[in-house]
Amino acid sequence: MSHVIVVLMLPALWSISSAASSGNRKCEDSLATPLPFSSFTSSSAYGRGFAAGYAKLTRKQGAGGWSPLETDQYPWLQMDLGSRKQVVAIGTQGRYSSADWTRKYRLLYSDTQKNWRPYLQDGNIWTFQGNVNSEGVVRNELKHTILARYLRFIPVEWNSEGRVGVRLELYGCSYWSDVIGFDGHGILSYRFRSKKMKIAKDVISLRFRTTAGGGVLLHGEGQQGDYISLELRRARLQLSINLGSNQYGSIQGHTSVTSGSLLDDDHWHSVVIERYHRNVNFTLDHHTQQFRTNGEFDHLDLDYEISFGGLPQSVKPSSGGRENFVGCMEGITYNGDNITNLVRRKRVDTSSFRNLTFSCSDSNSFPVFFNSTSFLRLPGHSYSDTLSISLSFRTWNANGLLMFTTLTDGWVEVALTEGKVTVYMNVTQTRSTHMDISSGSGLNDGQWHSVHLIILEYYAMLTVDGDEASTVRTALPIQIQTGGTYYFGGYFLPTTTRSLQRPFQGCMQMIHIDDHLADLRAVEQGLIGTFENVTLDMCAIIDRCVPNHCEHGGRCTQTWDTFSCDCNGTGYKGATCHTSTYQQSCEEYYHQGKSSGNYWIDPDSSGPISAFLVSCHMSEEKVWTTLKNNLSPQTPVISADKEEKAVLQISYNVTNEQLLSVTSSAESCEQYVAYACRMSRLLNSPDGAPLTWWVGRANEKHSYWGGSGPGIQKCACGIEHNCTDPKHDCNCDADLRSWREDAGLLVYKDHLPVSQVVVGDTSRSGSEAKLTVGPLNCQGDRNYWNAASFTSPASYLHFSSFRGETSTDISFYFKTSSTHGIFLENKGTNDYLGLELRGGSEVIFSFGVGSEWVELSFLSPVALNDGQWHRVEAEKNIKEAVLQVDGQYKEPTPTLTQGHTKLEFYSELYVGASSGQRGFLGCMRALKINGVIFDLEEKAKSTPGVKAGCQGHCSSYGMHCKNGGTCVEQFNGYSCDCSLTAYDGLFCTDDVGGYFETGTLVRYDFLSEVRSFSSRESSFGGSNEANLTQEELVFSFSTSSAPSILVYISSRTEDYLAVVLRHNGTLQIRYNLGGLAEPYTIDVEHRNLANGQPHSVNITRNLREIRLQLDHYPVSTYKLPDASDTQFNVVKSIFLGKVFETGQIDHVLIERYNTPGFVGCLSRVQFNNIAPLKAALRSGLAAPVSTHGILVPSNCGASPLTISPMALANDPWHLKAAGIVFPFHEETDSDDAAFHNSAVIGGIITMVIFAVVCIAVFVVRHLFRHKGSYHTNEAKGAESADCADAAIIVNDPAFTETIDESKKEWFI
Repeated sequence: MSHVIVVLMLPALWSISSAASSGNRKCEDSLATPLPFSSFTSSSAYGRGFAAGYAKLTRKQGAGGWSPLETDQYPWLQMDLGSRKQVVAIGTQGRYSSADWTRKYRLLYSDTQKNWRPYLQDGNIWTFQGNVNSEGVVRNELKHTILARYLRFIPVEWNSEGRVGVRLELYGCSYWSDVIGFDGHGILSYRFRSKKMKIAKDVISLRFRTTAGGGVLLHGEGQQGDYISLELRRARLQLSINLGSNQYGSIQGHTSVTSGSLLDDDHWHSVVIERYHRNVNFTLDHHTQQFRTNGEFDHLDLDYEISFGGLPQSVKPSSGGRENFVGCMEGITYNGDNITNLVRRKRVDTSSFRNLTFSCSDSNSFPVFFNSTSFLRLPGHSYSDTLSISLSFRTWNANGLLMFTTLTDGWVEVALTEGKVTVYMNVTQTRSTHMDISSGSGLNDGQWHSVHLIILEYYAMLTVDGDEASTVRTALPIQIQTGGTYYFGGYFLPTTTRSLQRPFQGCMQMIHIDDHLADLRAVEQGLIGTFENVTLDMCAIIDRCVPNHCEHGGRCTQTWDTFSCDCNGTGYKGATCHTSTYQQSCEEYYHQGKSSGNYWIDPDSSGPISAFLVSCHMSEEKVWTTLKNNLSPQTPVISADKEEKAVLQISYNVTNEQLLSVTSSAESCEQYVAYACRMSRLLNSPDGAPLTWWVGRANEKHSYWGGSGPGIQKCACGIEHNCTDPKHDCNCDADLRSWREDAGLLVYKDHLPVSQVVVGDTSRSGSEAKLTVGPLNCQGDRNYWNAASFTSPASYLHFSSFRGETSTDISFYFKTSSTHGIFLENKGTNDYLGLELRGGSEVIFSFGVGSEWVELSFLSPVALNDGQWHRVEAEKNIKEAVLQVDGQYKEPTPTLTQGHTKLEFYSELYVGASSGQRGFLGCMRALKINGVIFDLEEKAKSTPGVKAGCQGHCSSYGMHCKNGGTCVEQFNGYSCDCSLTAYDGLFCTDDVGGYFETGTLVRYDFLSEVRSFSSRESSFGGSNEANLTQEELVFSFSTSSAPSILVYISSRTEDYLAVVLRHNGTLQIRYNLGGLAEPYTIDVEHRNLANGQPHSVNITRNLREIRLQLDHYPVSTYKLPDASDTQFNVVKSIFLGKVFETGQIDHVLIERYNTPGFVGCLSRVQFNNIAPLKAALRSGLAAPVSTHGILVPSNCGASPLTISPMALANDPWHLKAAGIVFPFHEETDSDDAAFHNSAVIGGIITMVIFAVVCIAVFVVRHLFRHKGSYHTNEAKGAESADCADAAIIVNDPAFTETIDESKKEWFI
């Protein structure tokens, strides 16, 4: 897409830069100094020597400048430039040698001394910074050039120890352009030199001014369906283009883009349309939209002519009632032809005009601008029985007072309530009478709306927008008498009649009282009425949603003062929907402790690529991202006919940009392909032209197959020398009548994914083929682990400057042991942005433009210099600034009051301190600004004092390793070592267990490893390497059978530890450490544990103290008798399920518990750091373990308990507490036939279910391993490769040195 962006931006940049170079460089004339004294006027003057004519820069005549009366509440200084001028800058001074100067001011401008327009910048009425003394000259450059004849200087703030005072100069140059007035009837028809025009490039520009919300500005079309149209609709500008439609539908090529708002304000607006083929720049008043047209064609085919101001007669019957333009245009150019100049020279058809004029008629409107503290009071008839009020208004607020008047007995109020006009009336002649009527809806849309209220005799009638259908009429029980005074916009006098409405914020015009148009110019001159805080002859309404600052599809709504964004359903959040709600990759989810599943990822966060859904597979060593495609496995390949090839398109559920974002950041990618064939050759190896190829990224054609690499026209069997026919390098190339297959992994990620497969040998009689293209699997995220280590406070990385956008976001991870340090900073000429760590627990985000400065501080409740990873996220947008640390943040802070939407950064971006003093010490990774990853590792390789990469991930993420798992550092992450635990999985949380059938046993022998075992167990306090004084045995089990031996630990002496279930299902622990005539036993009475429920057991011994934890019950403590030894001497073996041992063994164990053996589930078995059951079930573990009988992997012994924890008094198994006699005794045989049969049946059913589940798990696991078994990044197989091709593939999965440039082809 980069080449498209360049094409789009070049014309706009050229036009802007050329205009700047040809305009601003020469447009530097002094405009105010040459003016006569009479060209300066003002609202008032402090005295004769303070008159407006003395307000010229550096002049000392008179009193040395202009100052208004101190009683002038609305002072202004006006300049008549004599004709329209182009103003590019203004310079100001205070009054000469005085304490009078203006600190802040605003500018208004107009062509006619009416309908003034405020100077706007960044979507706000701009306030300029003025002077701080009387003699210094402060010059302000105008970001947007003013084209006007009249300018007004409006003081906003002045020196508190003096008064308003100013001398000024305007800088610019003359401006002239042909102006044409359009009356709604005439149009300009510019006929082409030839009847048909086939145009690849267009440049159209014009300026317009109107009070109408609709009208066609230009239109051209061709007989083939091409057209271009520019039209006002609801005071917004809509550009429609169709470069031609294909055969599938007439709407295919239509493209429509809307720009601007409130364009019916009777001010000049400039439009530039630049098109090159399908790339279009649409510029309205300095705001440019870039887009590509729909369809398949690049040329605009127009017939005969293009018209300006309306539609030609030949088009109108099918135009659907589209209106002609009413207003003025100037500077109309079309592909280099000056249309307005051709009109003056009578080279353009103007026959449709009734009276062609080269001027712009003045509007009769006189708007009034209200803010939240404004009101306008006007007189009307008193004691009249008729009340008639009408006006037009426009606003964004849903509520506000439009008009209030008192009656001789009561009052009437017209208000905007929830977007509709409501009339409230209260008449109190003899008794109080209330009346409410309303009409309209959604009237706070910024458009002009009219209201007419008439109260006559015994009825009231309300009409909105002149629509008779909206008229609401109601009867009145009595007649009224008017009071004669009318308030508009606000009413601030005390009243007890009703609660006051919210003041109106917006514009009004065409105010009629008693059917007479109010003379607002007389109000301005102080002849009639009064007003407070209103601006006359100006409507400064601003559409804060145009341009739309809500990003990523957020919906913009607004009031008069501000806008808000609805981010629901966008996948983004924040005041402007700038920040993604999702993580950047599966890798990031993994390190948040997430398990495998489907997740939304957003690789560029706030960038233009939207979030998308992927499958994340978190294996023990790697994290895989999977993107599925639309091709079913073993899809039959069918050719269209004998001459054509079969083309199979492979599409994914994401865009090309989203695919690229995954592959470009991944450590590696792979994709499984398989071609099953019968008499259908694949690559036509070894020397023929390939009959089948596939197309990958960038539409590039590839003729190698899975298991091979670029430049090697072979299949996997050709690399491994095991093809069906040794003469060929693919199985399918043998062209056999029996089914064969060539399959393998494509692993060169710069070619992936597969987007198309072209099969060329299926049209012969008897030829058949089936194609499989698996999902794209990518492993890792290099961006997430892109890190650098800063070893000195003077070290830093510097990058090219970045331009601050409307929203700027910065995110990164860091860890440090230092208390202070600057993370990054960017300094512009007048701008700054930086992030800093202070005091070890406070992060500071600061930025500023000019003299304005914003600083956000986040004080962490925990230390941030603890050597662990912490995440910083900072965002600045047009509304607010937000700082987050580790996902926590304070309330957002409003941004700069002047509404700076873009910070200009021209210096380099320093990661670290640019001064080289207070730089950051520690590690930083995953630095991202505005969705762009900064390559810290690459930059660090060539920067002194900075190292690529960072260690120490376990200090931040080690807590994810559970159940005694050990965190192991890796260069780009960490892993959990579960080898010394009874658990498995990513975080050592997966139970390892097995189902024991009758007679099954597991034996773990310490043998010669006893010395190393004892050394590992030294932490348990053994007095020597072979003799234990401390041990811990932990396991879980479930069974319905008793009696049985659960665990037996033998020694080379007569010492042993046994855990058994007695006949009644209760637990017994037997310790024999010597010194006693009989083993020491612990009987857990009154709990039948052979109830089919899972139970957990934890036995810990320290010398004589034995602690037993059973399930959720409290820990019980026991002590060995004093006569007992405390050493467990020379541990020999661990038996699970049954004992099969030679030598002297406790006869009680053998006689009572060893037959028929344990039947049920055991899991989580761990003796100190030995996990015997895990060693038996994991074939890849080399351990002295053996299994007798059938052992089926299962974690049924570790399933969650179905009996919830409860107090002993309420425990049904704790029968002593309930006073019940337990029926079972050790000495009696209590086998119950029914119970036994039920147990047997239940066991059989359980075994069948587990067998089915285990088979399914085995199959899925086998398939998954099959898919992932082809890819390696190691070179360990190179020395044993059978040929050069195999050596290359084994050594270098990127194959960068193997691509044969002579064979490189491109698919177009």
